[in-house]
Amino acid sequence: MPSSTWAVLLGMLLFGTAVVAQPEASSSVPGSRRIELSPERAELVSEVMISPGLSTMLLFDSELQRQSIELENRQRFSLIDVGQATLRLVPSASATPGEWFRLRVRFRDGAAPSSAMFLLKVHPAKAEATIEVYREQRTIETYQQEIRDARAELLRCQDDLTRVVSEHKAPGGLSGILFNDGLDLNGVEGQVLAKTVARMAANGLGAPVVKSYRSSKLVAVDAWIDVKTGTHPWTAEGATLKDKSGQELKILRVWQATPILPGGPEGRVIVEAEAPATAVHGPFSLKLWEADGPRSITLGNVTFP
Repeated sequence: MPSSTWAVLLGMLLFGTAVVAQPEASSSVPGSRRIELSPERAELVSEVMISPGLSTMLLFDSELQRQSIELENRQRFSLIDVGQATLRLVPSASATPGEWFRLRVRFRDGAAPSSAMFLLKVHPAKAEATIEVYREQRTIETYQQEIRDARAELLRCQDDLTRVVSEHKAPGGLSGILFNDGLDLNGVEGQVLAKTVARMAANGLGAPVVKSYRSSKLVAVDAWIDVKTGTHPWTAEGATLKDKSGQELKILRVWQATPILPGGPEGRVIVEAEAPATAVHGPFSLKLWEADGPRSITLGNVTFP
């Protein structure tokens, strides 16, 4: 293998970061090349061709931290001119063709990407005269909000995991309900809501049979859903159960055995929620929506015994 190839490979290994060719894009300066920086690909490195005695100008769309420019082997350059948003480089005659120099610039505004990395390759006669560098900026605030959302989702998952683990440790059936204090001497009360519930169906969904149940700590709505002929099968993905003030009960599970077929028999959907006796004063509004589509059904005036 030629020594120059070994030098290129060694430089990449020492650099430890992927070097990528930037996609062609239109630039505002004739004959120049445009490089676009993305927050999601901030670790990628852009290759720039330089040559001894020839000028290469990098034009940025953002202000630079002028004192934070990092250039490997600065003594091998006869000119390093850092402007407010420009960087001009002229390698000296001591720069050997085939060499690589690392260059990092940092931006003043604090947005992401906060810096850009370049790999300067020395060519004996060719140099890129002008490079335009553009950033797809993303503020620190958006990253902070993303972290907050991820933490909230993590806490929700931890709560669900704790509940599932607790359920698996407890016995099943009636014994499990007693073990979790979900049942007292009054047992489970139920009622039929077929005549009183207000059906606000959409997209060909109906609920001909609706029942409700209450124990000491839980409530459940047992709804039989039908799907209009000529549509797609329907599967409930989630549910909300809200009182008149808009307060929601904590949904513990939405259970459905199989998708409900259009024009076929009704399918059973059971929604279970956490509700101490003091929290079940109705009426409530139950909304069910499907997994992969816009169809939903809302049942109003849902009460519990």
